[in-house]
Amino acid sequence: MEILTVFILCGGKSSRMQSEKGLVLFQDKPFIEHIIQAILPITDQIKLITATKEYDYLPYQKIPDIISDKGPLGGIYTALTCSETEFNLILSCDIPLISTELLSELISKHNNEAEVTVFASESKLHPLIGIYSKKLLPVIKSAIDNNDLKMMNLIANIPHQVINIDESENFHLTNINSADELNDLNINLS
Repeated sequence: MEILTVFILCGGKSSRMQSEKGLVLFQDKPFIEHIIQAILPITDQIKLITATKEYDYLPYQKIPDIISDKGPLGGIYTALTCSETEFNLILSCDIPLISTELLSELISKHNNEAEVTVFASESKLHPLIGIYSKKLLPVIKSAIDNNDLKMMNLIANIPHQVINIDESENFHLTNINSADELNDLNINLS
């Protein structure tokens, strides 16, 4: 696969976490640093979709949402608009367990005919760990204009590829949305 750009959607203030989600500490490091650590063996083409200054300590370009308050879909729209590569790895900032191995698997199995490639396990689809094509821009813009912001609706309506992974690997794709989930994660790993 040709070079791809990685965009991490830093999101806004998380209502359930009560703080900037990507900066929540896990094993003494912010979530976002765990994610960057998983990406770096693959590429250093990393950009952050964020408007907050809290990520300024990281040496990556920060891009504020072009259309604000449109959730992850708005973040993906911004990422694809600003990208110079056809394919882009889009990651949410709340997946501290993501591994280089899983990201490499996603990239190596991606079929260029698919406009989006995501992981799925028996229990769920993971739309915010995916490869998105720049060709999707008009479709995403139309969804935003119609305020149809559900990621599942977008994926259902475009050529997509689902890579099934074992339920045991699903753990590494877990997104942490609340202090309780973070607590559970720490308990499970100790």
